[in-house]
Amino acid sequence: MSNIQDVFITGYKALIAYITMGYPDIRDTPRIAAALADSGCDIIELGIPFSDPLADGVTIQKSSLQALQRDTTPKVCLELAAEIRQKISMPLAFMTYYNPVLNYGLDEFCRGCVKSGINGLIVPDLIPEEGRDLETITQKHGLDLIYFLAPTSTGERINLVSERSRGFIYLVSLTGVTGARDSLPAELEDFVKRVRQKAKQPLCVGFGISTPEQARRVAAIADGVIVGSRLIQLIEEDGTLDSLKSFTSSLRKALDSRNNNWEVN
Repeated sequence: MSNIQDVFITGYKALIAYITMGYPDIRDTPRIAAALADSGCDIIELGIPFSDPLADGVTIQKSSLQALQRDTTPKVCLELAAEIRQKISMPLAFMTYYNPVLNYGLDEFCRGCVKSGINGLIVPDLIPEEGRDLETITQKHGLDLIYFLAPTSTGERINLVSERSRGFIYLVSLTGVTGARDSLPAELEDFVKRVRQKAKQPLCVGFGISTPEQARRVAAIADGVIVGSRLIQLIEEDGTLDSLKSFTSSLRKALDSRNNNWEVN
């Protein structure tokens, strides 16, 4: 099984894609994951739909609601992950909220993750101060528990996440929820630099990235780029997935470009 941190070779910029499992239909998820793998992604975040996704904007909320209406339960997500793992070897991480994991049973869920070929967990509403139980269990099962930092994070929180996050640290580019945006904050470079001074883990930036130009800007300062809402939009617009493949390939080309000298005007 692939290890998440193995993706982050010196000088290489990782492309991380988020998809909502069960959207637009349960049978589509393995097909979408395969398309992303073939188009240059390095890690795929498999979103377990949840009824109260506080960190997500309208696009992902809508996809989660539709997936829930199709009975995309955590058990179904584990089964889908196992099917995806049979076809692709890249790292897979579940993006989920804490309640579904807690209700499933922390140890039982983590054992299911290992059986299904999952490499890590990303839990937006779990802060490190309350994460010891899940940390202990994920470490026992060899799973990476990935924590978040936001531009508003204090020095104390940065230190704590730098000590406890495994695989990489998820940097939220802006305060607010997920969603494709026309521009990224001018302060992004300073935020990443502030975390870089403390953290040894790879730093990956998500929330709001929706163009190759934005991805190139992020690649100049971070180790990975996370894209979600724009991918969901393309899946909705084009069921053939041709648009998704083309866009993902354009992101990969932007990250592979050695002209990563983006400057704030």
